[in-house]
Amino acid sequence: MTPEHAPSPAPHTPHPANAAGQGMSRLNPAALPVADAARVLTRLGGKAVSEVMLRHDIDAGAPTNADGTLNLVHYAAWLVKEMAGSGGGGGD
Repeated sequence: MTPEHAPSPAPHTPHPANAAGQGMSRLNPAALPVADAARVLTRLGGKAVSEVMLRHDIDAGAPTNADGTLNLVHYAAWLVKEMAGSGGGGGD
């Protein structure tokens, strides 16, 4: 078999204890506790997002899973729908 047709070597699989870095468990974006969702959104969005802000959105109708966790894709879709309904103002 020529090198270009040879199977690729298996990707390196990190040790489970190190998989998410620094001892943290893996986060599931389809089922994040509100506190974790606030932390992730703050890190990725560049603006502070607090648990209180997310609870306010949940009270205003943001979707949650049956166990109270947030699915970030569903939450993002809800935010887009809310912004479109209010004229799309982002407040920047």
